[in-house]
Amino acid sequence: MQSQPHILVVDDDREIRTLLQRYLDGQGFRVSVAADRRECEQKLATGQFDLTVLDVMLPDGSGLDICRSLRDRKPHIPVILLTALKEDVDRIIGLELGADDYLGKPFNPRELTARIRAVLRRSVPEEAPAPPRARIYRFASYRLEPDTRKVTDAQGMAVDLTGAEFDLLQVFLDRPGRLLSRDQLLDLTQGRERDPLERSVDVLVSRLRRKFAETGDGPLFKTVRNGGYQLTARVETVEGHA
Repeated sequence: MQSQPHILVVDDDREIRTLLQRYLDGQGFRVSVAADRRECEQKLATGQFDLTVLDVMLPDGSGLDICRSLRDRKPHIPVILLTALKEDVDRIIGLELGADDYLGKPFNPRELTARIRAVLRRSVPEEAPAPPRARIYRFASYRLEPDTRKVTDAQGMAVDLTGAEFDLLQVFLDRPGRLLSRDQLLDLTQGRERDPLERSVDVLVSRLRRKFAETGDGPLFKTVRNGGYQLTARVETVEGHA
């Protein structure tokens, strides 16, 4: 990630675009804006962005369609959706399509800034002096490398995960066999209290289940009614290039 992250804000409300451009610029971000899907696609085709703030309702199309397209074409660009407070269905669909977070309108720009920083931290590994040996997780027939944020299968093929999916998987790998509630998972991955209607953890677990559907030993995750989720696979932690 660049020292000054480049954010694309897509919203058809001129006041919101102007407000966010000024506010985020003052918070140390480089900001580009788009008023509709056409302009958004033009910006994405010609610019390099570290994160997209995307309104669900646009005059010439749905932000959900843009989110789906980004996951297919540019899966490493995180997406934060902006939705009306009552659009719970759109929020859930957006998460299922690969959005990293969402925020209901109206919102406080300070909260959006905090969400942006949190998503960027999850999406890009922080630069640090190279350790002498790297920690590696082995589970089922997969391998996860925290330092490079890579997951590969038994054939060495990469498993494409969003930043939020990767962080949730690592939380489970750090606590194999332990029952984790939705509140605990939300706090460990996003550092915030759970809203009564919060569904992001359930959606992320569902996405991980689809991506790791065939393990040879059954499902990776067990759902415990009124309890939460549990990683059932045996986990080994090794160091070096094993």
